[in-house]
Amino acid sequence: AKIVETRVVTLSDVASHIIGYGRVTSAQPVTLVSEVNGILESGSIHFRPAQDFNRGDILIKVDDRQIRLDINSAKSDLLNALSTVLPEIKVDFPDDYTIWQNYFNSISYDKKLDTMPKINNQKIKLYLSRFNVFKLYYQIRNLEIQLEKHVFIAPFNGTIISTVRHAGSTTRVGITLGEILNMDDLEIEVPLPLNDIQWIDKEKSVTFTSKETSGTWSGRIKRIGKNIDTRTQTVQVFMSVNKSKKSGLFNGAFLEANIPGKTISNAISIPRKLIYDDQYVYLVVNGRLEYRQVNVARRELNSVIINSGLAENDTLITEVLQGVACLL
Repeated sequence: AKIVETRVVTLSDVASHIIGYGRVTSAQPVTLVSEVNGILESGSIHFRPAQDFNRGDILIKVDDRQIRLDINSAKSDLLNALSTVLPEIKVDFPDDYTIWQNYFNSISYDKKLDTMPKINNQKIKLYLSRFNVFKLYYQIRNLEIQLEKHVFIAPFNGTIISTVRHAGSTTRVGITLGEILNMDDLEIEVPLPLNDIQWIDKEKSVTFTSKETSGTWSGRIKRIGKNIDTRTQTVQVFMSVNKSKKSGLFNGAFLEANIPGKTISNAISIPRKLIYDDQYVYLVVNGRLEYRQVNVARRELNSVIINSGLAENDTLITEVLQGVACLL
């Protein structure tokens, strides 16, 4: 007689799990490149590595005095052209005169040029073309776009990773100024074996932990790659990290991802050590040892999920047996 540890089998819905590892990266790294020439000036924050910023902060800017003078000069030309054509519009098209007079009055040297009124009369269009109103209008619009390129405004909440130029230095078109990261949109790239991909449940949340820092974070599956790495036979899975859970999480941190998988009905999860020859388990039946074949639906890191071969209330041996033999 031999005494063994046993467990009464209870079948239920068993959720599978996938374990993966990856590093935290920003989903939106941005390299700042100058599109204009000039002297760099300080913004609303210190343009230095490790400096945090909020959406709308001025990271750094380029001296824009010259471009502003060019815009005002072009506006002066536009006002002059409109003042020449307005009397003719008043005489020939009195119903449209108020529209163009108001547009003339709206042009200011201190604000952005308003959109030109819609033109339905082809004769008015001819008058405006004759005095180069359209040419001057689009010239000003082009200069205003160039003016916007003199200021680097933060498009998101983030941090500065590196800086190449600083306030007071000269920049030229194509010169890299630095690199920033979006800390509101972090993601983790996890390589997973191909046979794990089919088990992923995209509707459930993913839990992240780290051995490098304390804390637990949650996120979701963002996208799954369609390419297999021929060296590792893995597929890249990208996961997000919830904003409210990212406190204490750094770019580049190595995390363990616990990914909920699909649920297997009428099954049981047991330790891997209880499976023999990848398909057999030991049972106690009427006080005697039985060697029974089962179907393993999924193999996980430390356990397996069995969905057939075991019945409700079977007595499963839960210790590793040595020195026993079954006569089949």
